[in-house]
Amino acid sequence: MLHIFALALAVLLVPGAARALDRVHYQYSWIPTGEYAPVSAGLEKGYFREVGIDLTYSTGRGSGDAVKRVAAGASPFGDGDISAVIAARVRENAPVRCIMAQHTMSPHSLFVLESSGITSFRDLAGKTLATTPGNSHYLYFPLVARMSGLDPASVRWVTVDSAAMAPMLISRRVDGAPLFATHEYYQNKQAERVGQRIRVIPFADYGFKIYSYCWFATEETIRTNPDLVRRFLAALSRSYLWAKDNVEETARLHNRRHPDVAVDDAMGSMRIMNRYMFNEATEQAGFGRFDPDRLRETYRVVAMAQELPAEIDVTQFIDTSLLPPR
Repeated sequence: MLHIFALALAVLLVPGAARALDRVHYQYSWIPTGEYAPVSAGLEKGYFREVGIDLTYSTGRGSGDAVKRVAAGASPFGDGDISAVIAARVRENAPVRCIMAQHTMSPHSLFVLESSGITSFRDLAGKTLATTPGNSHYLYFPLVARMSGLDPASVRWVTVDSAAMAPMLISRRVDGAPLFATHEYYQNKQAERVGQRIRVIPFADYGFKIYSYCWFATEETIRTNPDLVRRFLAALSRSYLWAKDNVEETARLHNRRHPDVAVDDAMGSMRIMNRYMFNEATEQAGFGRFDPDRLRETYRVVAMAQELPAEIDVTQFIDTSLLPPR
């Protein structure tokens, strides 16, 4: 199905008459680690320019911050966790919607050291975990703990800066740190330098099967400039589908733009990311699209974690009408 989708994109993106480029800003939710390598590839290969877009981007400080920036009009497009979009709409009536799904399976995970002997959530009783202010892992943890049979109150948390989480784990100052699974490769490189290895315990192993990252835009952008949204999504889709089959070249193109991200680190992040982007849920719904039942389950989990109303129309959080044809 994904190959048919890629072929449809290729037809859609055949260059037409020359036109002035639209300068478009894209708000990242984080620093440009390897997960953003497909965007670099799309830029380097000219996919955005082919649809008349001169794309620029800024690094971010988390999903919530990215949603606020886009909602305020600082950028027409951004990315981040769907939970941030949901919370912003429900609590603040933020006029932002997900326009394309990225992670169809949540990469939320707990990182521990293999030397700790921790192999499951049940082994965490009496242990100390690190977190950051507003960390979505921390919000979801009690739900996943109960799914696994662990009393969430049996775990102690310490709040630290995001940059300190992995170093504290590697130096054994905490027993675990919740991070996205996509961080495993380069964090494990750091651990191996001091004779340690990281074990990743995915939340999804305990039935935590929800949507995570998406790309979003304001309702005004969707309503007043649908052609721009359509072109942005077409180039973005083409970039990620090409990157899926060309991991090493994508990593090298990303390194060209961001020399501080080593090629092997970008490759490691991408290979893990692809498991969460391209899987059975993606095949069933279609690349970039949301399955209604999975979306309702996602809202149920987010609502429980963030104490939001139980009953709500979940279609208000998405608008995939401008995606390329399946």
